[in-house]
Amino acid sequence: MIKFFLMVNKQGQTRLSRYYEHVEINKRTVLEAEVIKHCLSRSKDQCSFIEYKDFKLVYRQYAALFVVVGINETENEMAVYELIHNFVEVLDKYFSRVSELDVSFSVPEIRL
Repeated sequence: MIKFFLMVNKQGQTRLSRYYEHVEINKRTVLEAEVIKHCLSRSKDQCSFIEYKDFKLVYRQYAALFVVVGINETENEMAVYELIHNFVEVLDKYFSRVSELDVSFSVPEIRL
């Protein structure tokens, strides 16, 4: 099961966040900061799956944007990895070459 979905830029600023379980606002900021730190600090040679606390992180980098999905232990990492790619392809078609600005200003219209 997907716990959360984040889109983050290289500076560590959250551009989109969607939670599928209730998480208090102050805990969200701490969680996002830790998750972002773990993903941004990894090199391109390292695996895109990270075990973190009681869940797993699956992430992909597209230019200046990182897409990070938090999943439970039973979810298939490769399926989520492909889901991220399909989501970015849909954004790319919808916005005709999606960019960070498109995500920042237009994504509230898109329902995840």
